[in-house]
This record gives sequence, structure tokens and C-alpha cells, in this order.
Amino acid sequence: MKVFVAALVFAAIVAAGMSIVLNSVQRPSYEAFATGSARVGNPGHNLVGPG
Repeated sequence: MKVFVAALVFAAIVAAGMSIVLNSVQRPSYEAFATGSARVGNPGHNLVGPG
């Protein structure tokens, strides 16, 4: 039982650590794919729809 509890605690610590690492590494799509011709973030008035 002690080994199982230790594994749960270890898994929780690893998950929390990876969450912190991923939050610092990842960027939003509008930032990661920003080019002169791609509008990934706020499309504004460029949506196709009923006039």
C-alpha cells in the first residue's frame, strides 16, 4: 500500500511539474503562426457570412 501511495504522490508531482514547464514553453496560435498573410487570432471583418 505504501508503494501505491508513493506512486500516486510521484505522479502528482510529475504532472504538476510538467504543467508548469508546458505553460512556460507553449505559445498561443496567433503568436506561433504569425506571418504577413495569416490571420489566426482575431479575424475581425474577414469572416464570410450573411451580409
